[in-house]
Amino acid sequence: MLKKIRIGQLTLGMYIHEFCGSWMDHPFWKAGFVLQEPKDLATTLASSVREVWIDTTKGKDLASDETAISQSESDTHRHVHLQDLVDAPQDITPTTMAQEMERAVKLCEQSKQAVISMFQEARMGKSIDRRVSAQLVSEITLSVTRNPGALISLARLKTMDDYTYMHSVAVCALMVSLSHQLGLDPEQTRDAGLAGLLHDVGKMAIPMEVLNKTGRLTDAEFSLIKTHAVEGHRMLRSGNDQNPVVLDVCLHHHEKIDGSGYPHGLKGDDISLFAKMGAVCDVYDAITSNRPYKAGWDPSESLQKMADWSNGHFDPRVFQAFVRTLGIYPVGSLVRLRSDRLGVVVEQSGKSLTQPHVKIFFELASKTRLEPMVVDLSQAGGAEKIVGREDPNKWRFSDLHTLWGHPG
Repeated sequence: MLKKIRIGQLTLGMYIHEFCGSWMDHPFWKAGFVLQEPKDLATTLASSVREVWIDTTKGKDLASDETAISQSESDTHRHVHLQDLVDAPQDITPTTMAQEMERAVKLCEQSKQAVISMFQEARMGKSIDRRVSAQLVSEITLSVTRNPGALISLARLKTMDDYTYMHSVAVCALMVSLSHQLGLDPEQTRDAGLAGLLHDVGKMAIPMEVLNKTGRLTDAEFSLIKTHAVEGHRMLRSGNDQNPVVLDVCLHHHEKIDGSGYPHGLKGDDISLFAKMGAVCDVYDAITSNRPYKAGWDPSESLQKMADWSNGHFDPRVFQAFVRTLGIYPVGSLVRLRSDRLGVVVEQSGKSLTQPHVKIFFELASKTRLEPMVVDLSQAGGAEKIVGREDPNKWRFSDLHTLWGHPG
């Protein structure tokens, strides 16, 4: 029997069915466990969670003299509660890059842990937890809505070991941001975000030694990697919640409009809008991230390379919307300015794709570091402008990520 109780009524031995409130408010990536450790109880009591659902058939009940807030949770209440995860009014007040960065750091770490756990369960043949994935997409959507640059940029900074998991978080955020640019409605945006989150779940069917191989893949290994689209589709179809958009993107995010993609060689309009979106978001995060076999490219360089491929690879309308989402010089791009100084892009201005906020930190003539200074190029009256991008590998600034990651 499900009972909703106050947090102060929680005791060891109870089975936590679900935490009430935002996924970010509680200290565990998911519910569905017996509370056994005193430290876990203490952590929960110290959190901002005020109410939880317990399942008395799987764990300890309330004492006889205690009363639950609600004696049972009907199917109707469950449905409404799940919708509340994504439909309830929440904090979507626009924030600065610096403000959202603070939230995004925590969200990135918790998102990674959630995706690791979900994907590991998928590897063991279990279904994806719909509640966890819905809440995760909701939190990512809120962050992207407040300020799209923060989470998208942070999610790009992934280690080789956590690439698969953080790639899923990054593609989710990119799909949500691209959905906003394309004018999709809230339901379509949620579906796109969920598709981005789960598009690579099929990689859990690939041996880890192949998935994380540092050297060049053999033809046989590459063929094995390519099966992840079909394997992911199979995994998701075996679950209870078969979202058609998620299934489609999982299966077709490697299709190309010229028909040279896989697994079905679809062309042009035979590929859905969501799969076309998935293709763009997947490739961008992949080529800007460090991988076991190569270093990631600069964000601006990556967009240029994708533009070179766009005739046969990407849908032109979708790709153009994607560029408008990130800017010509995305956050993290190293650029040369008219004043013969170097800077790193820390935020888009919202006024021009070529006039972002740049943190200037290096003078080329004297080859000396400067006290970092943020300049909004859209407010510079033309006195300062970007004249080109620079290759970070040439300059090897060890603190480049720190410079744009803390745009104060």
